[in-house]
Amino acid sequence: MNHGERFVFIAEWYDPNASLFRRYELLFYPGDGSVEMHDVKNHRTFLKRTKYDDLHLEDLFIGNKVNVFSRQLVLIDYGDQYTARQLGSRKEKTLALIKPDAISKAGEIIEMINKAGFTITKLKMMTLSRKEATDFHIDHQSRPFLNELIQFITSGPIIAMEILRDDAICEWKRLLGPANSGLARTDAPGSLRALFGTDGIRNAAHGPDSFASAARVRKRSYFFLRVEFVDPRTPLNLPIVPVASLSPMLSVKFNMDRVNVEEFYEVYKGVVSEYNEMVTEMYSGPCVALEIQQNNPTKTFREFCGPADPEIARHLRPGTLRAIFGKTKIQNAVHCTDLPEDGLLEVQYFFRILDN
Repeated sequence: MNHGERFVFIAEWYDPNASLFRRYELLFYPGDGSVEMHDVKNHRTFLKRTKYDDLHLEDLFIGNKVNVFSRQLVLIDYGDQYTARQLGSRKEKTLALIKPDAISKAGEIIEMINKAGFTITKLKMMTLSRKEATDFHIDHQSRPFLNELIQFITSGPIIAMEILRDDAICEWKRLLGPANSGLARTDAPGSLRALFGTDGIRNAAHGPDSFASAARVRKRSYFFLRVEFVDPRTPLNLPIVPVASLSPMLSVKFNMDRVNVEEFYEVYKGVVSEYNEMVTEMYSGPCVALEIQQNNPTKTFREFCGPADPEIARHLRPGTLRAIFGKTKIQNAVHCTDLPEDGLLEVQYFFRILDN
């Protein structure tokens, strides 16, 4: 590695006190993992070169949100041609779908996607209407199996993801394996379709087969129209399926801004001593929101989450989410609605207000 190498990005930070965006030049030195920041407007150094272990080369791509010393920055452009050439030339986004037959294996599939080097930039659980399914499968309109395909894809929820990495379209096709699951088990036994598919239609997952197709399907507004919510450190290999008779209605991965987190956690301000740490943790990375439905979802899901402190949870409720996946009282895997009367308000906040 060239220890003198540096990458430069233009980044924006929303200053809640001044209610405006401030623009910085963010420099990252991969040789020693240090960062440096310059105020673009005032032409002065904002942060001297400092070693920072929580920023990595794979975090640096346009549109991503990164945290530098608790300040959330949005990377909006490359700062020089060298950075654009080195980091921007092969980055691609494509659409990945987990089909109805593999929803129960969604956790394992998402874990394989992460291990294959993909970044999941958007995620949504939904059920396609027949019209949406017909539009999505327009390339198959002359195929004899079209009706069966549409009937299957609308038979239950799917999970749509926007995934990012170098050569994403080609690498996603490789991870998927052949369209026919039987052939995949022979030719690509480690692929998703070989492991989780049944046949040529019930084959677990889908992906565009070309750059043009990927660009076209990513424009389908019904995939990523809303934003939704769980705490940022919740492992994405958690099964995103009905648990303990809870029925997930919607889910999407997204990043919260500090101002949104402070607004959402306002009820805890001055009441909970860990308030500031809770806010910082919540906007430190991507979140996944679930709208769940049951006779008494607030009480049932709170019991399923367990005590807020994972150490207490491991002693008293060892089978709960926080006992299994939580680290500390701040990094405790999941947030859940505390009071029944707050359930609708929190759903509306994440699924409607934040979207607007």
